[in-house]
Amino acid sequence: MDMPTSLSMEQQFKLQVLRDQVKSLSQDQAQEYLIEVMRQNMVKENLLKYWMKKF
Repeated sequence: MDMPTSLSMEQQFKLQVLRDQVKSLSQDQAQEYLIEVMRQNMVKENLLKYWMKKF
């Protein structure tokens, strides 16, 4: 199974919007944002692992 590693046009657009928004954050805000994104990514990873075991 091929793993998609490129972003769709919509994802590229969302990423550019996020880039623009992040530029205005302070260093503390950016660090908190990064930590929250990593936390959410870990939750997503755990859910995927759980679903893979179930199905």
